[in-house]
Amino acid sequence: MMIPPDTAPQFLASLGWGGAEIRPLAGDASFRRYFRVHLGERVAVLMDAPPPHEDPRPFIAIANVLRERGFSAPEILGVDLDHGLVLLEDFGDRLVRPVIDQTPTSETGIYEVACDLLGALAAAPAPKDVAPYDDAVMLREVNLFPEYYAPATGLAVDAAAFEAAWRTCWAEVEAVALAERTLVLRDYHAENMILLDRPGLRQLGLLDFQDALAGHRAYDLVSLLKDARRDVLPALEEAMLARYIAANNIADEAAFRAHYAVLGAQRNTKILGIFTRLWKRDGKPHYLSFQPRVWAYLERDLAHPALAPVKAWFDLYVPEAARAAYWQEHVAA
Repeated sequence: MMIPPDTAPQFLASLGWGGAEIRPLAGDASFRRYFRVHLGERVAVLMDAPPPHEDPRPFIAIANVLRERGFSAPEILGVDLDHGLVLLEDFGDRLVRPVIDQTPTSETGIYEVACDLLGALAAAPAPKDVAPYDDAVMLREVNLFPEYYAPATGLAVDAAAFEAAWRTCWAEVEAVALAERTLVLRDYHAENMILLDRPGLRQLGLLDFQDALAGHRAYDLVSLLKDARRDVLPALEEAMLARYIAANNIADEAAFRAHYAVLGAQRNTKILGIFTRLWKRDGKPHYLSFQPRVWAYLERDLAHPALAPVKAWFDLYVPEAARAAYWQEHVAA
């Protein structure tokens, strides 16, 4: 059971929440933990982002940007940077994923709003102080595959050829990303959105955006439509991709779809490495149950002609037995 940090009661008292009850809410793949704070009828969320492992300042900065632009990000009610504590507005419990699970007919409408929100987010560039989602970042992320996935599955791979293949595929994507500088939230998916009783795009409460960068507008679309934690069927993915292209006057649809595929392959390759690292390094094996789904997305990405060099590398170094099938027992478990 999660125990709140010793400094939490004093922090809450300094904000007028003295004597509040602190209940566990959630943990995530990082060192961050969340608690729900109750004081009479008042409710808030306490983020525990312990230094030096976590720094809540990026979350606070992006939350303020999103709120200034009219989106629903949690209001910051109080901060203690020395102890990594942040008191947040409570958006409630209507996470998008369980809502859709309970009411499948709501799926299309929710995804339409989520896609439209991304179009609105791309209407203005990211703040100048937001770091770029450039070659260095993309390469560091995909290298999690040879660093963690390959040894965990007993593969001997050519890391230099891996990097060369990726750089060939995303050169054009990076150029567009650096020119557009869209605010990319990076983990925009059904478990990081909460349904709120608010109008229009504000009905989606946004979470987990502390790692935001300035990049290509298609990246968060990939996060949404190639969701590692829930199945997004190809028909829904295509309908939402077509909706986004039509609504946002994308001039070169073929190029946009190619970039979407490249970013999808990059993200899913990264995720395969991350989930393996969470298992091997951090002792969190439950993430392995997502690996077959991520492989299914990646296989679809690699089928696009824009990924030919990367597909050739995977075909040479990663046999079928080391792909989705390798993790199937964890899904059953």
